[in-house]
Amino acid sequence: MKDYFEVSVKINPNIIEIVTEVFFENFECEGVVQAEEKYKDLELIETTNNIAKGYIRVEDSEFSISEIQKVFTNAKEELKKEGFTDDELGEWTVTAQKVINQDWSQKWKEHWKPTKASEHVIICPSWEECSHKKDEILITLDPGSAFGTGTHATTQLCIQAIEKYTKNGDDVADIGTGSGILAITAIKFGASHAVAIDNDPLVIDVAKDNAQVNGVFNKIDFSHATADMLTEQFDFVCANILHNVLAEIMGDLKNIMKPQALMVLSGILDEKKHIVYEAIEKENLKVIEELRQDQWVGIVVQKID
Repeated sequence: MKDYFEVSVKINPNIIEIVTEVFFENFECEGVVQAEEKYKDLELIETTNNIAKGYIRVEDSEFSISEIQKVFTNAKEELKKEGFTDDELGEWTVTAQKVINQDWSQKWKEHWKPTKASEHVIICPSWEECSHKKDEILITLDPGSAFGTGTHATTQLCIQAIEKYTKNGDDVADIGTGSGILAITAIKFGASHAVAIDNDPLVIDVAKDNAQVNGVFNKIDFSHATADMLTEQFDFVCANILHNVLAEIMGDLKNIMKPQALMVLSGILDEKKHIVYEAIEKENLKVIEELRQDQWVGIVVQKID
């Protein structure tokens, strides 16, 4: 058992990934509760999602509570410089308290239950027992500190696109793989091979473990890398990243697509989709479909030149 700072940030729930990124980039953060959810028969019946809670080990933290608050204040100001409005970001009221003698690595698991991520995909936490129908694909997952539990709309939009557009034998690239959930899903839907990369080296072992548990380890190559470092091309590309990053690397993403290849772009707030669409147009990619869930958008595009 260890002592933690429990840091709560009141936010607009639409930017939960941004706040989660602030936690992991600035602190020795053991995990973030993005939403407290209640399920019944795999269906979400209640969500509390306007407060993100991050857990920072006290002995590993060089920060006082006031310094933690300052980090979030500075992060919010930087985001406003990038074009986010106060309404889009929410309050960002930060409170912190010391939580004595709790095992966060077990406590956070209370908030994540089996989830139906698409018509035929069930995401099951590795510590739960899950049943599924014959026409459903069961993916067992332990995200550790990596992003991607299958509960958030951005991940589900990608899974829905994979289910609809991935073909048997496809080569797939998963850019920003996190827990490995999208690469694993693609293999489960018939892709023959996947390359899964992330710019955070700490998530790679987590993703490898998840691939092993799901019996697809030998079909996925995981590495600490970015899209511009890849030299091969793929039939299908997944990129679940923040809108501003997608816009910056759209050319690199296009370069790793085979002729006529498809790509799903996610992590895009509806209010910011124009930024991604401008990058899509600049790279002469053809929009095939726009997927929507809550305030999030997923865009499926095709390489036509």
